[in-house]
Amino acid sequence: MNKRNLEILGLSEGATREDIEAAYNSLREKYSEERFMDGEVGNNAARMLTKIETARTELLAELAESASADVAGGGSAYGRVEELLKEGNLDEAQRVLDSFNERPAQWHYLQSVVFYRKNWVNESKKQLEIAMHLEPDNEKYKEAYKKLNDKIAYDASRHTNEGANKSAYNGQTMDGAQENQMGGNFCSDCLTCCYLNLCLNCMCNMCCN
Repeated sequence: MNKRNLEILGLSEGATREDIEAAYNSLREKYSEERFMDGEVGNNAARMLTKIETARTELLAELAESASADVAGGGSAYGRVEELLKEGNLDEAQRVLDSFNERPAQWHYLQSVVFYRKNWVNESKKQLEIAMHLEPDNEKYKEAYKKLNDKIAYDASRHTNEGANKSAYNGQTMDGAQENQMGGNFCSDCLTCCYLNLCLNCMCNMCCN
C-alpha cells in the first residue's frame, strides 16, 4: 500500500477498509473545524482535507485491486470471506464478494453459503448449480448440493406432517419446478377457512329466508 497515503491517515501497512474509513472520518472532522480558523491553521486544514480525501480514495482502490488479484490467482481473498462467514459477518462477506471482478466456481460457492446463511434457499441452490457447472468434478460442491437438497426434502416432509398441503420450499428439490424465493403455496388450512366461511354464509341466508 502507498506509504505516503498511509502516513497521511496515520495508518500502517496492512490497514483494512474499516481502519481507513475510521481514520479518514476522524481526520475529516478535525480539519473541517480547523479550516475556518484564521491564518495558516485554516489554510493547512483546507490542504489536509484534500490530502486525506485523496489518500482514502487511493487506498480503497488498492484494496479492491488486491482483492481482484487474489481472486484471479485463487488467493487469500477467499480465505477472508470464509473467516467472515465463520464470524457470522454476512454483510462484510457480501461486500468482499461484490468487490471481485472475476467470479469463478469458488466465488459462486461462497455466494451460495452467504445466501444459505440468510435462509435464501432458492438463491443458494442456484449459486451451487453454477459452481458445479464451472467445476463439474468438484466433490465439495456436489456434497454441499446434496446436503442442501436433503434439507429441502426434510423441510418439505416436516411441513407436510404439520398439516400443510405443500411446504414453502416445494419445488426446490432437484426434480421440482422453481418457486418464488419469498413465496409459498396455497395451504389446506386456507382452503378449509374459505370453505367454512362459505358454509356459514349459506346457513345465514337460509335462516333469513
